[in-house]
Amino acid sequence: MQVLNTALAEGRLTMDELTERIDSAYGAKTIGELEPITADLPAHHTLWPAVPQQGLPLAGSPSGVSRYAGSAPTINIGLAVLSSREIRGQWTIPSQFTAFAMMGSVEIDLTEANFARGEVTITCVAFWGSVEITVPDDITVICNGIGLLGSFEDQAHVRGVPGAPVLRVNGVAVMGSVEIKRGARDKKKELK
Repeated sequence: MQVLNTALAEGRLTMDELTERIDSAYGAKTIGELEPITADLPAHHTLWPAVPQQGLPLAGSPSGVSRYAGSAPTINIGLAVLSSREIRGQWTIPSQFTAFAMMGSVEIDLTEANFARGEVTITCVAFWGSVEITVPDDITVICNGIGLLGSFEDQAHVRGVPGAPVLRVNGVAVMGSVEIKRGARDKKKELK
């Protein structure tokens, strides 16, 4: 509220904009819903802890395998229209990834994936289709999607150690489903 009032005093917001944003702030149920209310204003402070962008070792890995590839993302979109798409194995997920399933299915497996950044976002749209995301135990997952005559569920409930990579999953499932589930990394491959 202080940032909003300061923005009004500086002439950055009109009274109507202030009222609208205050109503949105009081109506917010999650921290994620508060973020956009002040994101475009000076003195905005992120409400989520910052994640270092490079060099985090894989939690619990004896070999210190990194989750960061240090190269360009491999794939930017998973698209399935009246079909299916599987993305698995060793690949690099970008900071922004889109999964779109219309009367089809997209399966995304992150158990062997590298992250281009310390925090990545997957935006899911499932229209009469499904998106399934398999995540390892060593990352933090934040789910902010909505199901409209469908389901948008975080079945994994994983929380990595402090400083672990963060995966944000948002979007919508219309007469479809988005599911986040837990998977396990292949320890044999890590030890080689």
